[in-house]
Amino acid sequence: MKIITKNPLETEKLAYKLASKLKGDEVIAFYGDLGAGKTTFTRGIAKYFHTKEDVSSPTYAIAHEYEGDKIKIYHFDMYRITSYEDLESTGFFGYIGKGLIVIEWSENIENFLPDNAIKVRIQKNPNDETQRIINIEGIEI
Repeated sequence: MKIITKNPLETEKLAYKLASKLKGDEVIAFYGDLGAGKTTFTRGIAKYFHTKEDVSSPTYAIAHEYEGDKIKIYHFDMYRITSYEDLESTGFFGYIGKGLIVIEWSENIENFLPDNAIKVRIQKNPNDETQRIINIEGIEI
């Protein structure tokens, strides 16, 4: 499914809509360059689940945890992960099945993602910097 959003608010609304289809134990794998909107998309998901904390990029922390009304969201940044050992050191595998896992820079751990991961590819529109071209695989919204 390919969708074009015109601004960050529309990207958040699309993520909110996607979140309404989730049970809360899925893995969502984001793909996209710096500034594409991966954290913005995560913010929309978190809003749906009424998290108390503000969503921010976990680049330096590698992982953030957000408490929602009924679920926990585990937000990972795999930008600096280059091997299985690096991935294992994040504790990533221990989080699977314990809440919603949202992963930025999934291209770095492609071989270790669950087969049923929902894939969200976000690109900047080359003709309009405010627009995003978003492809979603693994779920109908």
